[in-house]
Amino acid sequence: MKSDEQRPRVLICDRIHPAGVELLREVADVDDKKVSPAELLTMIDEYDAVVVRSGTQITEDVIRQGTRLKVIGRAGAGLDNIAVSAAQNRGIKVVNCPDANTLAVAEHTLALLLALARHLPDANRSLKEGKWEKNKLMGTGLTDKVLGIIGFGRIGRQVAVRAKAFGMRVLVNQHRSTPELNLKLEVEAVDLLDLLREADFVSLHVPAKPETQLLIGAEQLALMKPTAYLINTARGSVVDEDALLAALDAGQIAGAALDVFAEEPATHSELVQHERVIATPHIAASTEDAQQEAAIAVARQVIEVLRDGQFENPLSLQVVSLDKVFAHENVDPHRVQKLAERLAVEDVLVNPPVVIGSGDHYVVLDGATRTAALKQLDYPHTIVQVVSDKDKLVLHTWFHAIRKSDPAKLVKMLDDLPEVSLIESKPQSVLDEMIEYGGLCYLHTVNDKVFRIEPAAGVNRLDALNKLTTAYIEACYLSRTLTKDIKTLQQEYPDLTALVVFPEYTVDQILQIAQAGQVVPAGITRFIIPGRVLRINADLDYLKSERSLSEKARWLNRLVMNKLLKGEIRYYEEPVYLLDE
Repeated sequence: MKSDEQRPRVLICDRIHPAGVELLREVADVDDKKVSPAELLTMIDEYDAVVVRSGTQITEDVIRQGTRLKVIGRAGAGLDNIAVSAAQNRGIKVVNCPDANTLAVAEHTLALLLALARHLPDANRSLKEGKWEKNKLMGTGLTDKVLGIIGFGRIGRQVAVRAKAFGMRVLVNQHRSTPELNLKLEVEAVDLLDLLREADFVSLHVPAKPETQLLIGAEQLALMKPTAYLINTARGSVVDEDALLAALDAGQIAGAALDVFAEEPATHSELVQHERVIATPHIAASTEDAQQEAAIAVARQVIEVLRDGQFENPLSLQVVSLDKVFAHENVDPHRVQKLAERLAVEDVLVNPPVVIGSGDHYVVLDGATRTAALKQLDYPHTIVQVVSDKDKLVLHTWFHAIRKSDPAKLVKMLDDLPEVSLIESKPQSVLDEMIEYGGLCYLHTVNDKVFRIEPAAGVNRLDALNKLTTAYIEACYLSRTLTKDIKTLQQEYPDLTALVVFPEYTVDQILQIAQAGQVVPAGITRFIIPGRVLRINADLDYLKSERSLSEKARWLNRLVMNKLLKGEIRYYEEPVYLLDE
């Protein structure tokens, strides 16, 4: 524990649950007070951390002034009130707790749905006014009704689970379809326009982003049934409020339930006053349970950062976001599909991909198929082994031995590709010609025919090379080899058809290709990784969970350290680490 004069300082600008405040006070000096934007600018340079909810705006100016800031905590899910890019550019961590409010918002969504279906606010008000309006307050049942969920993240999924319990049919519209999850939750993924046309209730669960700004406008509302209802517990910016007001006035839809508004507090909003709108003052996440969980979750993450919580282990393993991981080579979609199916059954990551840092991204040196399979399964994070010094890397270039085909048919198939040109050559001169003319590779058949292969006019070299390799990989049987001599190779493979020989790449060339957003063909590079980690056997269920990146980093650290303490890590001369012995 640091002495008092060394304790970090934390500013809490918006009210959070006392449990989170007390947790922070165990390790830091905490100021818990509401401040104006001007006051925040003048005092932020005194603090190591700042914690907010949705009320306080952490702008670029605030971040610029926060010279001591190490972490910004949001006690909630959205980050639209924080200049995240500006913080990241300054090396300031931004943490939040997207899981904490999930159940509270999902439950509030269902409460609004039920209130709409059964006219509960009108029934309550009329009875208190001394009226008994049974016939006027005829409601609608939920069984077999269609709920359309726009945005199928954490909250959307929990809404679906609860709606299914009412016997509703659930349609979902999501940015990236997840067939396995849709099947598990018994929902149907559909186009947005089809959802709007078919749904009896439309519920919004998308974040506030430029692409979701005014997602529901006049055009979308016009597609909805006149008996349908709109529910918004997401963000006010998602709905064109003028268009919604006009649709309600015109009877285009039956009603709406809104917890969020374009401008808050919305005490003077025409929508709030509309007779067919149920309005609540942004309270979907406001349950005691959710507020306590959010406060504790964000406090723990802030503490981790203040305690230098970037967990490191002796094997250079990290948990990283999959959207920051890119392959340097193409992948075979059939192999990716097979591996994805196997991973879905086994739920274990045996060998972590090996990557090297490139800016704020990672380039995969080994494990492109694994990475693609995890992305296909919609994993948010993966474990990687990070190589920090490219000078320690050794790169071999594989050649492709094409087998079990007819040489003449192979040559014709490749010559017919519009992206490449085949120029006949001789074994003794083809290497010199490759250098002189900038060939992509050369083909040497078993009947001693040699062809230099070049990109067709106007075709990108890597595009041409990928088209070429994809063509023969799909049509033929392939083996990889480091042998250039076709006579020697025929002894190893009696069914050999031809050998494709590529120029030998360097580490720098491969990294430059990846940094340019391009890939080399699958299976032509082999990196020799110093200290390669194998057989980590990590639980994919935990990796796929909605826990935060810092929680998963802590879990990985425990996993490795436990193996180390139990003597389950073996060091080999290659060197390779086997974590399951």
